[in-house]
Amino acid sequence: MTQHQPELDLSPPVSDEVRRTTCYMCACRCGINVHMKAGKVAYIEGNRDHPVNKGVVCAKGSAGIMQHNSPARLRAPLRRVGPRGSGEFEEISWDEALSLATDWLAPLRATAPEKLAFFTGRDQSQSFTSYWAQNFGTPNYAAHGGFCSVNMAAAGIYTMGGAFWEFGTPDWEHTKLFMLFGVAEDHDSNPIKMGIGRLKARGARVIGVNPVRSGYNAVADDWVGITPGTDGLFILSLIHELMKAGKIDVDYLSRYTNAPVLVNGDAKSPDHGLFLRDENGKPLVIDRNTGKLAAFDAPGIRPDLHATHRAAGVTHRPVMHLMAEQYLDPKYAPEAVAERCGLTVQKIKTIAAELARVAFDEAITLDREWTDFRGETHRTMTGRPVSFHAMRGISAHSNGFQTCRALHVLQILLGSVEVPGGMRFKPPYPKPVSAHPRPHSKCAPGTPLDGPHLGYPAGPDDLCLRPDGSPARIDKAFTWENPLSAHGLMHMVISNAHAGDPYRIDTLFLYMANMAWNSSMNVGGVTEMLTDRGENGDYVIPRIIYSDAYSSEMVAYADLILPDTTYLERFDCISLLDRPISEPDAAADAIRWPVVAPDRDVRGFQSVMCELGARLNLPGFVTEDGGQKYADYADYITNHQRKPGIGPLAGWRIGDDGITHGRGAPNAAQLDSYIKNGSFCVLPIPDEAQYYKPWNMAYQDWAVRTGIFDTPQPYIFDLYSEPLRRFQLAAEGHGAHQPPDALRGRIKATMAPLPIWYPALEDGHVDGEEFPIHALTQRPMAMYHSWGGQNAWLRQIHGHNPLYLPTNLFQKHGFSDGDWACVTSAHGEITVPVAHMAALNPHTVWTWNAIGKRKGAWALRDGAPEGTRGFLLNHIIHELLPPKGDGLRWANSDPVTGQAAWFDLRVKIEKVAAPDQAYPAMPRIASPVGQGPGELAWKVGP
Repeated sequence: MTQHQPELDLSPPVSDEVRRTTCYMCACRCGINVHMKAGKVAYIEGNRDHPVNKGVVCAKGSAGIMQHNSPARLRAPLRRVGPRGSGEFEEISWDEALSLATDWLAPLRATAPEKLAFFTGRDQSQSFTSYWAQNFGTPNYAAHGGFCSVNMAAAGIYTMGGAFWEFGTPDWEHTKLFMLFGVAEDHDSNPIKMGIGRLKARGARVIGVNPVRSGYNAVADDWVGITPGTDGLFILSLIHELMKAGKIDVDYLSRYTNAPVLVNGDAKSPDHGLFLRDENGKPLVIDRNTGKLAAFDAPGIRPDLHATHRAAGVTHRPVMHLMAEQYLDPKYAPEAVAERCGLTVQKIKTIAAELARVAFDEAITLDREWTDFRGETHRTMTGRPVSFHAMRGISAHSNGFQTCRALHVLQILLGSVEVPGGMRFKPPYPKPVSAHPRPHSKCAPGTPLDGPHLGYPAGPDDLCLRPDGSPARIDKAFTWENPLSAHGLMHMVISNAHAGDPYRIDTLFLYMANMAWNSSMNVGGVTEMLTDRGENGDYVIPRIIYSDAYSSEMVAYADLILPDTTYLERFDCISLLDRPISEPDAAADAIRWPVVAPDRDVRGFQSVMCELGARLNLPGFVTEDGGQKYADYADYITNHQRKPGIGPLAGWRIGDDGITHGRGAPNAAQLDSYIKNGSFCVLPIPDEAQYYKPWNMAYQDWAVRTGIFDTPQPYIFDLYSEPLRRFQLAAEGHGAHQPPDALRGRIKATMAPLPIWYPALEDGHVDGEEFPIHALTQRPMAMYHSWGGQNAWLRQIHGHNPLYLPTNLFQKHGFSDGDWACVTSAHGEITVPVAHMAALNPHTVWTWNAIGKRKGAWALRDGAPEGTRGFLLNHIIHELLPPKGDGLRWANSDPVTGQAAWFDLRVKIEKVAAPDQAYPAMPRIASPVGQGPGELAWKVGP
């Protein structure tokens, strides 16, 4: 008898249409396929053709369907009718909302544009929002980088013209040893997971440096459980060992860095520590061929790392001499630093030896010819197959800028940047620091700002100061307090505005910045500032406009709400002018587009700003006859040109011979072309141009053709940073611009031109014996900041967060899992549940960030675990350091860049009886969307 197997449909259709767009559940910007059924979102999967994720999708990405259908979504424009913080609003029309915003903002633009402070959170349209703010004329604009990663970004730009993560990545195909420092698990997660998988598959080793062994560190071959804030000391010890052993790439250093550049050695000279330059301003080296001075980029020269030059009684020595003197000092020996770093001497020596062995004994060669910027043709490309990656773990400390620079110097000494097997830049990077704008802050009524808000100062002349020396910006960015604050100081805006220091503002305009909760240090204090009234009964910060897609904690503190769409309901532009999706072998940009129409009275924020800009008669947003220049954001993306031929998107432009990529005129069908192509465009880099980008003329020429540069911009890496030395010189009494006396010592100590290490500033402001424990937050792979807090699927993964304690502390205090602890800092205390974790630095406790929510927010029900057992460390972190007795209150930030020092927190713990919930328990806030249902379900399809 014939047996018949049942016929099973193993892949039933889940949709009747697939729409390809770009994910927004974190900052990876992966490609996704959105399956539609009967006009509704049915399923989300990865796009296998996409250059970023190649089909891989994470928990966050697949849960985008729940983000899109969240009960926490705002539904219409809102005007506050109750006191701030009450959550009492009335719905109004968009015309009313925009008329009200215009009525508030137009008088400011006409009289005092600086009284508008416009700051955006984790959006991905900063090229657009900065353009809007510049046309308004306010100097007070920045995004969230000041409390996220400015140390990493600025250190990378000032050292080698680019940074990690969005702008650089390991050469996954060729690296043999991968070392990562403090990388957040929610950032760049799909590419890193894919990359580590490829490394593991071919036997490459992974070293993870992090106080906490979770995520990427859990799969590392070697875990370095370092004491928080000492990464820089550890890195400098590795440099010490490599230099002592002579394991550095001398040829690479002489050709492609400023190691041979000559430095003025006369301590009495106003140019002490600055470069010797020729009549064209180019740094000078000694040519080994002739023994004579030559410009660093002169054709045919061989820069000498050893020779000195004496002129007019002054000896000029190459940077390499200064590095040898500094880093061969015994204070950097493993024996001197190991205990402070929480490591063993042998561990440091072993890692240094392994870096050297792989870089030099396992070097690789590609048979690929290329020509450098001095005109020399090389038959092959030599690779040092050691790569590094780092993020907030080393950035969010008050010594983070110099630590990040130290890591870049380590990479460069090994010759492992922009070579096969090392770190590779993603277009439009690398760019020399000189190619970036300087910051601008000069404003006048009724006119645009005098230039871009944010940039990279070359010295004291570029600071944003008023004629009387006071800060020109409300956040005090680009001042003597934090001269290189390239991303602004968003975490200081509210406290400075409340204090009227340096001046009062009228309107605080925020986009996607949850400043009443997880995006602020000192949560209780910030919410009091937002609701505080002056003697006349008016709010100290008179007006607050806020835009978000969801009913976050910040909504209750605004006067006017402009509700945003979800990411599946709007156009977005992931632009080469901003933060593109490029990979090392190609420039790439992307869009999001409304794969589904909103079912609420909401609008994309960028489209709203196009209309508001026209209502305010902003020059970049009106036509010559005064009409609205861009009907919406899609119109802006298509037709805006930053300069002739260069727009937000590089693909499908109009050239002399038809469609072209890179430079070209606007194309009315451009967005349609992107949608047809999967919502992205890829511009491959020629094979001969893919490595050695800062020095490779094939790459430089390709970058000009593509529109990244107007002219070739070859440069050498800055091991020694002359801009930092200029600030030191000013602190020493040289130059026309002098810092306040109270800051001279700090500037001299922290703005060293060669990377240094100093203890975290909080260590000098609190009693280390009273507060002996370091406290950190980590970001889980399944949540991106607070965005997933209302997501029905992701909440099942992270519904609440314990405080994880290492074995020694757990046993010392007699804890069991589920017990509770009082955690106290110099600023305050919290009461939280605890859990045991063995793979943890013995002096460190930690928790997941942004899981805890305030009751009433995010449409969560009153008994939700996020509001009862979830918590934030932000409650016990302050934006200012504790008083030190010198009459000053120092910012809890990196003194070079102003980066918020989240990870410097010191605490003590004590076991307490289990309370009914985590504390502090802030009063419940009302939400304009109410509470969500007990079950979230809907029918898709007929």
